[in-house]
Amino acid sequence: MLKGFKDFLLRGNVVDLAVAVVMGTAFVAIVTAFSDGVINPLLALFGGSNQLGLGFQLVADKPATFVAIGPIITAALNFVIIAALLYFVLVIPANKAKSRWGSKDDALTDNELLHQIRDLLAERSAGGKHES
Repeated sequence: MLKGFKDFLLRGNVVDLAVAVVMGTAFVAIVTAFSDGVINPLLALFGGSNQLGLGFQLVADKPATFVAIGPIITAALNFVIIAALLYFVLVIPANKAKSRWGSKDDALTDNELLHQIRDLLAERSAGGKHES
């Protein structure tokens, strides 16, 4: 039971996922700091004299009905920046390294494997029949 758990933990996908979560968390912190320091002040310019920021009020004189557009724009920009950073800093170099140093195994596609199984089963069933 413990051997199976150890194999699961040491499988490549689990380790890759753990690294991705840690790297993603680090990028989120950097991008959030950038957004808070640069993007939010720029969006506040478009908010005019409104203390609540960029958005609109549904009911006049009720601050609770304010629909804030600034945080939505900031979240969308955070997502795009994080995705771009991860893609250009991690994915592209990993793909280049895999193509340069990765093993060139002759892995079969699912369909090819199924065809081989079908052919082997057909041979076995044809060879197992006895004519009288």
